[in-house]
Amino acid sequence: MENILLFDDPSIRGALLPFTFTRPIADIRVGILKISEKWEKFSGFTPSFLTQDYLQDLFPRQSGAHLAVNGALIPTPELWEELGKLGDGQALYFGKTLVASYIGETEKNLSHISKKQAVQLNFEPVMIQKSWEIFQFNGREIRRDFELLTKDRRSQVITDPHTKVYSPENIFIEEGAVIRASILNAEGGPIYIGKNTEIQEGSLIRGPFALCEGSTVNMGAKLRGDTTIGPHSKVGGEVSNSVIFGYSNKGHEGFLGNSVIGEWCNLGADTNTSNLKNNYAPVKLWDYIRGGFTNTGLQFCGLMMGDHSKCGINTMFNTGTVVGVGANIFGDGFPRNFIPSFAWGGAAGFSTFQFPKFLQTAQAVMQRRKVELGEKDQEMLQKVFDFSKNYRIWEK
Repeated sequence: MENILLFDDPSIRGALLPFTFTRPIADIRVGILKISEKWEKFSGFTPSFLTQDYLQDLFPRQSGAHLAVNGALIPTPELWEELGKLGDGQALYFGKTLVASYIGETEKNLSHISKKQAVQLNFEPVMIQKSWEIFQFNGREIRRDFELLTKDRRSQVITDPHTKVYSPENIFIEEGAVIRASILNAEGGPIYIGKNTEIQEGSLIRGPFALCEGSTVNMGAKLRGDTTIGPHSKVGGEVSNSVIFGYSNKGHEGFLGNSVIGEWCNLGADTNTSNLKNNYAPVKLWDYIRGGFTNTGLQFCGLMMGDHSKCGINTMFNTGTVVGVGANIFGDGFPRNFIPSFAWGGAAGFSTFQFPKFLQTAQAVMQRRKVELGEKDQEMLQKVFDFSKNYRIWEK
């Protein structure tokens, strides 16, 4: 099973927008690892992707025949065992959802698969099917990934005499990590500290928690459980049950809870997200498939922010706010609960963040991290700008 192809399920992809505007489903980070990285750990081989045409160059497909696996699936030992039993010409389903099937080199989709050869999975697999499930499943996935990454390995030792640790057996520290005068409490779940990270003085961290490679926890941060800070990010203030994909900053005071933040985002100083309604009612969230708000059934749900979006100082996000790709939000008051991609403004109203100016900002942000915004990235973002136009109602 060395050739694993992680495909985007059309019935799921739309429910994971805005994050799947700029990536395949399997490139989503939940726990410590991306879904694709979890499959790599299970298989020992690097998976490839079958995704939208405008994303395919950035997330290429390897040549040859493949075992095509639904990219929303989280690998588990039980699922891995069932995939090993799948024969040529068979397709594995859970109900009406295609789990996996073999696909030829020239086949560009899975429409050829016949349900006459279907095999039913006899247990419910773990799948990310809604955007809020990214933070909802995050604590469990931190625990699973922690086992995958640390099995038969030895953690680096904390040498700082002013750092206090609870349940050190549940803490793993990679090479190059620097920790100063902080409290790490892993009694409620594991804490993973990635390579070349920094935890500055006065930080309070509770597990389950993951700090990925090259990231920084700023002085005095309060980081609660079920939280992942993706690679090359900076975080400060108070964060609870949230996932930051990577290359994003929330460097200052302010609360972020039950939220998902994409890549290359920046939250200005004292940005706050509400994750609980005053009347304790279930939170509704913008649904790209319905073109309206849907009931999440959750009492706690904060902010969903797509890649390359930014907000100014003192921004206030209401409970259950969705921000698209490339938005720039500023001003006083609460902006609307659905902010389309490439919106510019806030509670006082929006105009369009014109694409050339957006590119200038994105290039400047990425150059600070010595990352180039390549031509393929620009073409992809132009596509997102074009087909998100319908959501920018002020343009009509």
